[in-house]
Amino acid sequence: MAGDAVIAAGFGFRASATAESLADAFQKAGGGATMVATVAEKADQPAFIDFADDIGISVRAIAPETLQTQTTRTNSAVSLKAHGVGSVAEAAALAAAGPGARLLGARAVSSDGMATCAIAKGAEA
Repeated sequence: MAGDAVIAAGFGFRASATAESLADAFQKAGGGATMVATVAEKADQPAFIDFADDIGISVRAIAPETLQTQTTRTNSAVSLKAHGVGSVAEAAALAAAGPGARLLGARAVSSDGMATCAIAKGAEA
């Protein structure tokens, strides 16, 4: 619908994260997204797909080189080493929300520490 902004939830997560870990991080970040996104190599992980199916929204896989062009609020040494970006969650949210997107807050961490989520709002169409 014209005039609606894209709201994207970006995720970073460990291989052992569960759908519940992702849901917890999503809820802590504020929820309300129209799509979920993560780095391409993790977009087909069963827990991520299950989480997206549970909330009924689409998954977007973000290429690593696209993540690396995003400016994040958080600068995790682990994320920088593994993916070349300060926060996979924040970068994925920004990339998925499109040009001119802005973060609605810094990433939120699940209670079990296995997942992070950030929400970004794109420019209105």
